[in-house]
Amino acid sequence: MKKMTATKQQQKDIQDLLSTITNSLRAFSLKLTGNMNDAEDLYQDTALRIMTNAEKYNPGTNFKAWAVTIMRNIFINNYRKKVRRNLIIDQTPNNYYINSGNKTVLNDGESEVTFNELQELVDRLPDDFRVPFLMAYQGYKYDEIAEQLGSPLGTIKSRIFFARKKLQKMYEEIMRERSSVA
Repeated sequence: MKKMTATKQQQKDIQDLLSTITNSLRAFSLKLTGNMNDAEDLYQDTALRIMTNAEKYNPGTNFKAWAVTIMRNIFINNYRKKVRRNLIIDQTPNNYYINSGNKTVLNDGESEVTFNELQELVDRLPDDFRVPFLMAYQGYKYDEIAEQLGSPLGTIKSRIFFARKKLQKMYEEIMRERSSVA
């Protein structure tokens, strides 16, 4: 399919129409983005898209509505790209999605348990559970752990799950002992 190009007259007409709604488009871009820098970028992208697609505009129709639709679509596409950039996709068969945005969650967990105490609990795990658990803790993906240890993926996932459960149970026992002493 051959791409149509706008004639010089169409380009001039579009530029004239664009200049009449520039203030409205800038205001709308600021409303969408919430800050001047992003609003200016959005306006520039919109103006460029309008100019490069001048041949698609039907003279006699509502130019402002056409331009606002282009701006809104660019904004939505940019937003989706931004969200996708902040998403980690774990390539395990279940495809778990972990949002890795820049928000942090404060943890008010028991401060009595130090890192050394947790390390002692991990060290008490049987090797079959401790090794995959530590590899997962160090950031290896399930499939990398399975490959390195020569075990099936499902086995690795269940061992890490049971390691967490065992650690949780061991932790609860320590906390029960501490609360009975106090």
